[in-house]
Amino acid sequence: MIGQSLIDGVRETVGLPGDPSGVRVVCAMSGGVDSTVTAALLKQAGFDVVGITLQLYDHGEAIRRKGACCAGQDIHDARRAASAIGIPHYVLDFESRFKEAVIDDFVESYLGGETPIPCVTCNQTVKFADLLARAKDLDAAALATGHYVESRPRGDGSPRRDMFTPADLSRDQSYFLFATTQDQLDYLRFPLGTLTKAETRAIAAELGLAVADKPDSQDICFVPDGDYAALIRKLRPEGVEPGDIVDLAGRLLGRHEGIIHYTIGQRRGLGLAGGEPLYVVKIDAKAKRVVVGPREALRQENIRVTGLNWLGEPLDSNPRSVFAKIRSARPPVPADIRRCGQGPVITIRGGEYGVSPGQACVLYAGEGPGQRVLGGGFIARA
Repeated sequence: MIGQSLIDGVRETVGLPGDPSGVRVVCAMSGGVDSTVTAALLKQAGFDVVGITLQLYDHGEAIRRKGACCAGQDIHDARRAASAIGIPHYVLDFESRFKEAVIDDFVESYLGGETPIPCVTCNQTVKFADLLARAKDLDAAALATGHYVESRPRGDGSPRRDMFTPADLSRDQSYFLFATTQDQLDYLRFPLGTLTKAETRAIAAELGLAVADKPDSQDICFVPDGDYAALIRKLRPEGVEPGDIVDLAGRLLGRHEGIIHYTIGQRRGLGLAGGEPLYVVKIDAKAKRVVVGPREALRQENIRVTGLNWLGEPLDSNPRSVFAKIRSARPPVPADIRRCGQGPVITIRGGEYGVSPGQACVLYAGEGPGQRVLGGGFIARA
């Protein structure tokens, strides 16, 4: 499995000149199999590898739960893996920063009627801003992570790099990396982009790494039991208020115990009896009101986004053909993007269902593996 061709591929992915032993690369190590194999491959390729784990939170159940990123057990696993690989390892306490940038933002977004993506916020702030700065402080030539995406030199003689979807689309994490800026992308490396998850685990097993069979994290890392509503009630009890459930005409259909329990497109758990199937089509945070309607009411063609991070060629008022993904688990669909007076507008050809404020709309040059990631933004409230 770990043949010369794989080692050569890792060196090509890193793409830094000179003797690898003289090139320092910091590897973000979460304690999982992906980041551990990333560090191991870099070491096998001859680079001067330094492992860094961020302590992001450390509380109760999260400490004991396996598969929760960067809690107590995961820090132990990362430290043990670094020792087995033979690289130095450091733990940085980013708890307060993580709470401010990620957890507090998550809570406020839900109270505002949005469905946030904390992984994007974490990458955007803690990992690819704060950790990246620490890597540069260590005179590292690059920061490597275990994300399943590819980055390649642009090929125009500049130091610029482009991001692409990975070989294994079932593990594609480009949706969560859309906010990576061009300067950050030029410094980042993703050695797993050409591998499948099965190949990654096989490499870990071949190297005798204890995390080879460690389960993947499934839930939001700081909500280990999956009950995000309980977290919001604990941090902002005054923000969780009951309100009305109404139809599109404003007729009262029922009551709810807080808008934090609902998201656009939701059908189950509405507590409404009889009649046609109803879906959440709008959340009015100011009025504490949940609006429901038929599935067709979820269909939306034009999407406005905030915080557009654009990695492609400059946009103008003329539509540019792209593929757009509005949820991480959905495939990209044909769309157009253009700039207008009120900001970028993305038009989904044929429309999409369940466009939810707070989620991302990520744009690609095509569909399938090896497609360029053009950027994206957060879906704005209507």
